[in-house]
Amino acid sequence: MPPMPHDAPPPTVSPAVARILSYFRALSREEKMQALIQYSRKLEPLPERLQALDRSAYTIPECQTRVDLFPELHPDGTLHFFVDVDVRRSPTVAAFLAILLSAVNDQPPATALAIPPDFARQMMDSIGLGAREVGLNAMLGRVKRYAAEAQVALAGRAAPSTA
Repeated sequence: MPPMPHDAPPPTVSPAVARILSYFRALSREEKMQALIQYSRKLEPLPERLQALDRSAYTIPECQTRVDLFPELHPDGTLHFFVDVDVRRSPTVAAFLAILLSAVNDQPPATALAIPPDFARQMMDSIGLGAREVGLNAMLGRVKRYAAEAQVALAGRAAPSTA
């Protein structure tokens, strides 16, 4: 991505994302670990309609833990993501996904696209999850990729017909 000119405003982060980042910055390491455990329990279960799909297109290969991320673009232009991950074996990954998805689900694609690229580092700072950062960033990257694709699809819907 080319650097932004100095006079260009930074992308606007949604209030939900700003709240999450502010919340995690204020926590001690122990408090962050407790918050992650609580968030991991909030991950939405994968609906049955998605369980039978071929997972190859939805798997995030950069993750040490198997993570399948399923996007849905709703008719109102909002996105909703579902994820399949073993919460018991990977509570930190599940927590990160629960936090990320709570900020972007049922929001327009622009909300996901405005998440700062260092979101994982900001959230996980001081917990010692450096080895997981590649996978966490890959999850964020996949959410942003799906959001960019949704934005293009929405722009195509809004285009006037030439017929």
